[in-house]
Amino acid sequence: MPLWLDLLRTPMAAPETAELRRLRLCWQVLCLALAGTLFLFEDLQTLAPGLATPLAACLLIATLLQTGLYWTRKNRADAALMGPNEGEAK
Repeated sequence: MPLWLDLLRTPMAAPETAELRRLRLCWQVLCLALAGTLFLFEDLQTLAPGLATPLAACLLIATLLQTGLYWTRKNRADAALMGPNEGEAK
């Protein structure tokens, strides 16, 4: 069977579970909150001088941790769907 046909017939990702959906939505909210904080950083520094930098740092760290958690769980779900022999060369 040609490679393109084999790839076409192979599922590329696991169905999204409720937990993965929750993790993805949380990740998206964190990304938007971080972007908004960085976009409005000067205004935040004017309103709360001691709060802007720690807020941006906390959001950055939380976003990085959430990214690692989501992609780890997502890759694990995809690997479980593909089975132990799907990723090996034929």
